[in-house]
Amino acid sequence: MTSVTSVDRQFVSGHNGPMRRGTSGQQVQIIAHRGASSQRPENTVEAFRRAGVLGADAVELDVRSTADEVLVVHHDAVLADGRALAETRRDDLPGDIPTLTEALDACEGMWVNVEIKHDPSEPGFDPREAIAYATAALLARRPEPLSRWLVSSFRRETIDAVHAAEPELATAWLCLTLDASTAASLARDGHVAAHPWVEGLTPEVIAACHAVGLRVNVWTCDDPDRMKQLIAAGVDGLCTNVPDVGRQVRDTGITSRSTSGS
Repeated sequence: MTSVTSVDRQFVSGHNGPMRRGTSGQQVQIIAHRGASSQRPENTVEAFRRAGVLGADAVELDVRSTADEVLVVHHDAVLADGRALAETRRDDLPGDIPTLTEALDACEGMWVNVEIKHDPSEPGFDPREAIAYATAALLARRPEPLSRWLVSSFRRETIDAVHAAEPELATAWLCLTLDASTAASLARDGHVAAHPWVEGLTPEVIAACHAVGLRVNVWTCDDPDRMKQLIAAGVDGLCTNVPDVGRQVRDTGITSRSTSGS
């Protein structure tokens, strides 16, 4: 497997502390939402490989567990034919649904945001957080440094379980909105990032997160003008369906700043 030394410089786990543009000089990270999902079927090996070709720094993907407890990458709880994924064995899934291992292998050269899908309203929900422990264990078994992975979920208990199982795995909370109090509680509990929805995210929220040491990776932003606003506001990562556009917006801004300062 290719060395991930360059990946280590792009993302630092919670054990070492999150990197931020204001303190480390790190540039905004372009995170391909479900891979290069505007050009390839989402959450597929093809989408992940395409994200690398387009110059994404990272890939975001969705993890669920099958009836025979295999971790696979798929967004929805129910398959296109109506079957619940959690009630279906791995061998009975459509061929384009990769295992988590296959997906991670396809993200060579990038760091990966592993989103655990675990909603109490969906089939397969387990309050014992078995999927959290299984995901943490799989990532810990891989040969790469743990700093290559960022584990997120909309369920706070799920990321708490991941952090308890593997404290050196970086964890993040997905949310629609965020305030300073919640940001502070995330930091106190050992999480390293917040992932708020693009709608309504303000410079003040970003600043509040940075004040307690949290990175801010926003989802999902495809509009170039909004990307520029968020970069100017200090966001750490842009999760986008169009990583090529995000890369262009970011790099053009860097070039412009460099030129103006010379």
